[in-house]
Amino acid sequence: MQAPDDFNAQPGEVVTLTHGARRILAPNPSPMTYRGTNTYLVGERDIAVIDPGPPSEAHLKSILGALKPGQHISHIIVTHSHMDHSPLAAPLSRHSRAPILAFGGAEAGRSAIMTQLAKQGLAGGGEGIDASFRPDKELTDGEIVKGDGWALEVIHTPGHLGNHISLALDDMCFTADHVMGWASSLVSPPDGDLTDFMASCRKLRARSWSVFHPGHGAPVTDPAARLDWLIEHRLGREKQILAALEDHTATAKDLAQRIYLDTPAALLPAAERNVFAHLVDLTERSIVNPEPELSVNAVFNRLT
Repeated sequence: MQAPDDFNAQPGEVVTLTHGARRILAPNPSPMTYRGTNTYLVGERDIAVIDPGPPSEAHLKSILGALKPGQHISHIIVTHSHMDHSPLAAPLSRHSRAPILAFGGAEAGRSAIMTQLAKQGLAGGGEGIDASFRPDKELTDGEIVKGDGWALEVIHTPGHLGNHISLALDDMCFTADHVMGWASSLVSPPDGDLTDFMASCRKLRARSWSVFHPGHGAPVTDPAARLDWLIEHRLGREKQILAALEDHTATAKDLAQRIYLDTPAALLPAAERNVFAHLVDLTERSIVNPEPELSVNAVFNRLT
């Protein structure tokens, strides 16, 4: 899905949203991060900072400069430990003395099959893992994080990364990289798990939301429709993969080249990882079979 042209936020600009929330764009635009990482500030007195962002002195100054008289940072919440979301948490904590909260370190929440692939030497791709990230407090699914005048519900939404969480504030949700409007989420094994991703989409779809505030790009103003699109998009990709395997065996790379015909060459490695994520899911469901074993270079054949 193409990025909308109407999201033209400027780095360092403080934008007021609703429910006492504000957004500050980090200065890290890229093909993976769109205009940059969205950092959110929630609260009127006790301020929760959601996703401080990449290591950037300028962004650190923007966050601290957004504090009004009588406000202080009480919580720093990291939705997941990719390099564009978590590294600034430690410097911000040193300045504010606020604790860092997250689901866990870089490998927390990783599924059994992804743990196995990682042990075989498969490395992640995409935004890059903040391998040294460790929160001061680990959060659990359903936990409520409270400050003066606000309460954020932790929703474990693995898929993009095992330790990925979304945060509900009344009927709106900070969805980080799980649901975005400008692009579908990257799912890159062994960090990303498509089986988990689909389950997380359905988990969010079971609830009623007014708006999603993502980790990159503009607010998602029709959350139900966007989730439906994401689910159907992945199911459509699965159909394409299975159709391509109808009469021929293929590797993930072969399939990516056949399916992503309009994708720039620079993004084909990410496309290959997305295809491999589907193939892992299909292998787990006994729909395809990898030879000689499950790996990014395996040759897959269709079983059903």
